[in-house]
Amino acid sequence: IFPLNYFWRSVCEHQSLIAIMAGRALVYGGKGALGATLVSFLRSKNWWVVSVDLFANEEADSNVVVDANASWTDQESEILKSVGSALSDNRLDAIMCVAGGWAGGNAAAADMVKNADLMWKQSVWSSAIAARIASLHLKDGGLLTLTGARPARSSTPGMIGYGMAKAAVHQLTQSLAADNGGLPTGACAVAILPVTLDTPMNRKFMPNAEFSNWTPLATVAKMFFEWAEGKDRPPSGSLLDVVTLNSETTFTVA
Repeated sequence: IFPLNYFWRSVCEHQSLIAIMAGRALVYGGKGALGATLVSFLRSKNWWVVSVDLFANEEADSNVVVDANASWTDQESEILKSVGSALSDNRLDAIMCVAGGWAGGNAAAADMVKNADLMWKQSVWSSAIAARIASLHLKDGGLLTLTGARPARSSTPGMIGYGMAKAAVHQLTQSLAADNGGLPTGACAVAILPVTLDTPMNRKFMPNAEFSNWTPLATVAKMFFEWAEGKDRPPSGSLLDVVTLNSETTFTVA
């Protein structure tokens, strides 16, 4: 059993560490390919980072491990409690939600509803909880980024569940940016709409693709960091097409 003064000393040291860092961010999906890249990039910039994911990220300063079997509301309550505890009285400069996944299927597919349910959990649950975290713990003028998808701006017959979920994220982004959206004063909510990210999993399943037209994860991390610091930040509510051609990436308001 640790003595009480050891416990309080540890708490004070933790709070002091957060206070002296260059910035504070939460990465939702911090163990995935893009999320892990963000955690590593932010830590290299002397930012304090908390990761929210199904698995812990050892590079993060703090971890909130999500119970995949819990309901949406139970996940929300547990995550909010854990994030509040990790932050103490500090606030976040940025919240970057990059949790998600992919599954296909049209209405004739036997697993269409099953896949749609999974897509909703991976993209919509995480985005909505990220919005709740922002309402409680984001600084005035802070940044919230969500992850949509460029194909979901129109019909997605071969991946209906995926398109539905990503379209919902687009709608959420614009609702958060509207008057009375619930975010702190001056906060900015945007969503990136990539086509294909250059992840190990995508390379595994599409080994013959033209990788020069895939968006590097480091490029996204660098852009998020610049936005978090207020550099060339797009207007709140923006849906940004992320397109890479011949290894050149553009972020364009849709």
